[in-house]
Amino acid sequence: MAAKKNAKLAYDCAQCVAYCCSIYERVEVKPKDLVRLAKHFGVGLAVARQRYTKTWGKERILRRKKDTILAQTCMFLDTKTRGCTIYDARPAVCRDYPGEKRCGYYDVLGFEQRVQDDPTVIPVIRLVFKKRANAAPAAAR
Repeated sequence: MAAKKNAKLAYDCAQCVAYCCSIYERVEVKPKDLVRLAKHFGVGLAVARQRYTKTWGKERILRRKKDTILAQTCMFLDTKTRGCTIYDARPAVCRDYPGEKRCGYYDVLGFEQRVQDDPTVIPVIRLVFKKRANAAPAAAR
């Protein structure tokens, strides 16, 4: 569910270390996203596809690079400023994230900085997706 345009956001991406760019191992790139990337860089679709994306199963995803804080990150994250270098051309999934007025990763960051009484603390977060053996299908829940 997308956040309402007028809803007050309880996070500030400029104050975050870009968890959303780093902890997810894939950022999906839809055809419209690829067109936007190609236009942004002034290249053809085939060049954009080859330079900036790769396949993961049946998905097209953004390429990644090493990150000194969170191991790997999106190739378009400036690792010094922790800002997006293609903000106006970013994929739809990035535009919609987190889709609510709160961001859990921003909440964790703020919580740890308050608890540790240190505004420079950066908790390392890692997501591991595993299928539960006896999990009911989502439709059955």
